Parts: sequence; structure tokens; C-alpha cells
Amino acid sequence: MSANQLNEFQDLVSNLLLRHRSLLDVLSKFDQSNASVHRSVVKAVTECGCIEIHAHKQEITSEMSMEEAQEAIKSHVKGNLCESCLEAVSGQLGRNMFYVSALCNLLDLKLEHIVEEEAKRCSTLGLFNLS
Repeated sequence: MSANQLNEFQDLVSNLLLRHRSLLDVLSKFDQSNASVHRSVVKAVTECGCIEIHAHKQEITSEMSMEEAQEAIKSHVKGNLCESCLEAVSGQLGRNMFYVSALCNLLDLKLEHIVEEEAKRCSTLGLFNLS
């Protein structure tokens, strides 16, 4: 998504956000939408079965090169979302992004700037940026 598209989306959310202009209301709606993302992924596993989770300890060390670590790390996910689950998960993620953008609007933050700063942080910290 380009910076222009992020700005356009944030402006659209600002124009559409009539009922939920309260910061507390948007925070609660964001939490609800986040839970809905989780639930749609869980349903893809437990009800549909289009994806499976095979979790185990990730075996990486700080001594590994980036390439070695990428080969060692597994996603735990087997399979692919079916069309129905893809639509459900994508829709819930979109709703979640709506409330992220709404929070940015209410706190006078630019989504574009947040994404740029996070990209810089990720590229600076590399593989272990979320440790």
C-alpha cells in the first residue's frame, strides 16, 4: 500500500466515523475487531479445517545468520485458507484496520508515518526485532 493510499484510507475513515468519535468507544471497538480477527482464524482451524496448526519450539539462536534463521523458523500453519475463510479473515482484518485508522485520527497521528517508522525499526533490528 502506498503512502497516498494510506492517507486516502485514513481520510475516508475520518469522514465515515460519525457515531464513534469517542476515544473510549473506538478503543473498545478496536478490541472487538481484534477479537473478531482471532475468532475468524480460529474458525478456519476448528470449524472449516482448511488450515492446521502444528506448533513446536522454534530453534533459532542469535549466532545464526539471517538466512539460517529463516530456514529454521516455521510458521506452524499447514494448508491455505479456503475462499470462504480468506474472505472472513480479510474482512475482519479490514475492520481492524478501520479502527486503527480511527485511533490515529482521534490521536492526531498519521498512519503513513507510523508504518514508515515501524518499517525503519524492523529493518534496523532485523531478525530479532520482535524478541
